[in-house]
Amino acid sequence: MFAVDPRMLAKLAPALRRVLIVDPNPHAARLLTEIIKGMGAGEIVVEQSEPRALKTAGDLEPGIIFTERNGDNLNGESLARALRRSSFACRRAPIIMVTADATASTILGARDSGVHEFLRKPFTSADLLKRVENVALKPRDWVEAVGYVGPDRRRFNSGEFSGDRKRKADKPANGAAAMAAAKDQAMRILASALDQFDNDPMQAVRAIREQAATLKSLAMKVSDSRLAVAVGALEVTLASGPPCKATLAAPIGSLLAMAPPESLKRAG
Repeated sequence: MFAVDPRMLAKLAPALRRVLIVDPNPHAARLLTEIIKGMGAGEIVVEQSEPRALKTAGDLEPGIIFTERNGDNLNGESLARALRRSSFACRRAPIIMVTADATASTILGARDSGVHEFLRKPFTSADLLKRVENVALKPRDWVEAVGYVGPDRRRFNSGEFSGDRKRKADKPANGAAAMAAAKDQAMRILASALDQFDNDPMQAVRAIREQAATLKSLAMKVSDSRLAVAVGALEVTLASGPPCKATLAAPIGSLLAMAPPESLKRAG
């Protein structure tokens, strides 16, 4: 077993207090369990199938989840999507996919399902520790849309990923740029959520609520009264009964009218 700095273990402790491992291979699950124990993990629960994993996630509320990509009664990408769209308290918990199937398509599939990190087998204890440090100590922005729910994919930290807009180089240059980027993304998600409302009404409403909260916070930070009033109208509509596409169209339209046309062209 490798040695870990006690100060690092203390930093990782909150995420490792409760851990869920999903792997139909008992040997692989046991190996991962032993390494995680060496990092100071508290309660560790192992499940072999997707249905059992989802039930346990709801009961356990893990701080971190490790899952194999494929196996009997297990699809790691499906599991990630189901968890992200659930009502569980742990729906935003970091997910690390651990698998020997590390092709470009599987890595991108993991990223697009809402996984935080991708770890290729065989791996060392140091490799695993690095992934745990990434998810526990370097939080990423959360994206609540209709087509995608999960951590910001532009910050996907897998060592195998080489796609566009990866890591630190993509961060806004300053606070004003960061707020502009957050506003731009919220507007695009609002447009997309309204457009896709009938495909998944429950997730669309959740996405709209999240963007309303983001825009309200931004309006307060920059003292934008016009934006604040428009967000308030949307919040009133959301609180006035079961929202539907027809009732949401006007308040969302008022907000989108404040966004540059080129921003909304990228909504999807």
